[in-house]
Amino acid sequence: MNKYQSYKSTGVEWIGEVPSHWENRKFKWDVFYQEGPGLRTFQFTESGIRVICVSNITENGIDFETTHTRHISKEEYEEKYKHFTVDDKDILLSSSGSIGKVCKYYYDGEPVILNTSTIRIHSKNRNIYIDDFIKYVLISNYVQIQLRFLMTGGIVSNFGPSHLDQIFNYIPPIKEQLQIVQFLDDKTELIDKLISIKERKITLLNEQRTSLINDVVTKGLNPNVKMKISGVEWIGDIPEHWEVKKFTYITDVINCGYTSTPEYVDEGVMFLSSQNVKKGKLDLWKYNYISRELHEELTKNRKVKKGDLLVVRVGVGIGNSCVVEIDDEFSIYVSLTHVSLKDGYLNYYFNYLFNSTKFIDECILLSKQGGGVGNFNVKDFERFKFPIPNYNEQVQIVVYLDSKTKEIDDLVQLEQKKIDLLKEYRQSLISEVVTGKIKVTTDE
Repeated sequence: MNKYQSYKSTGVEWIGEVPSHWENRKFKWDVFYQEGPGLRTFQFTESGIRVICVSNITENGIDFETTHTRHISKEEYEEKYKHFTVDDKDILLSSSGSIGKVCKYYYDGEPVILNTSTIRIHSKNRNIYIDDFIKYVLISNYVQIQLRFLMTGGIVSNFGPSHLDQIFNYIPPIKEQLQIVQFLDDKTELIDKLISIKERKITLLNEQRTSLINDVVTKGLNPNVKMKISGVEWIGDIPEHWEVKKFTYITDVINCGYTSTPEYVDEGVMFLSSQNVKKGKLDLWKYNYISRELHEELTKNRKVKKGDLLVVRVGVGIGNSCVVEIDDEFSIYVSLTHVSLKDGYLNYYFNYLFNSTKFIDECILLSKQGGGVGNFNVKDFERFKFPIPNYNEQVQIVVYLDSKTKEIDDLVQLEQKKIDLLKEYRQSLISEVVTGKIKVTTDE
């Protein structure tokens, strides 16, 4: 690892030393930055001038394709907001919510403006800063830590131009900045390609997992078994000895949660919603509490017990389910359906069945018939027909899928760990280079 000939102390423990000839300057002296206006919901239109929001800023650039894109009218843009137009090759920084995201904007022929919590940045003195060096400085831990020290706000932290005014930076001469940018461009492109390959591998593994579950819960484990028509479009053909039954014949209990938003308390009984059902498991990373008295009232005739199923019936995640594997008491919101199966029907088999994309797609299709927020009700659920093997075969299917999905999940986790390590290396490399800990420049 190459080093500079001499270093000086910054006086800041988490920065350490920097090359002796690098100059300490405040951001505001040499860098232009502008935050977007506080646009209101009623100002947004179906088409017109695109508005860059925090969600549009990604590591790979501005995303108007897979993220929600807002617009304002051309008339309002011309009258009030034209001075917030983003220039070609401006650096963009998110300053609220997902703070500290950085990317470069490339003009595509149509103007765009900033929204609040997005900041556009560029050099106002090309003899001091080049824009791409600013980009890497903003990405580095060196500046990200300063921003976190300066952030304000309660539930949603944020910073703005007044906080950027306080950022300081040690700047190499322009010649060195150009060499640093070229080095980091080359290295980060290589790292990003490796990350992309591993992300693609994870996508293929997840597709394999989905296909496996879809096939096994509707076709069984014996590839040579004689098949018959199920009579249900989303199920297709099933083994000849399997049955097809309406869900109402399979369940002892099927009902929805509390239909109103309750009064939450600091301590009490857990109150769970659709956000707590993810990837076939109960996720307790975040939830609210309700009073013991309200819980007893809500669960008088509908208490969820260990081994029961919870199924998402509204909005994002519709059709996903989980088996309750905790002893703690809790109540549920209307976005969840509580299901208790009759004897002879295995909850873990139905958990796989509910989490198959065949079933989820059918739920989504049904939910769209009502318009508005996608949902299906208890009556819809009762009418659903399901493929039913005998109990022993249900057990065999669950054992098989538990083993095979774990193998796939372990591979996904391994690839994700590699991605995380590559991202950590990328971040560390940028931080080390823009603070001069690693010398990548030549003295010629």
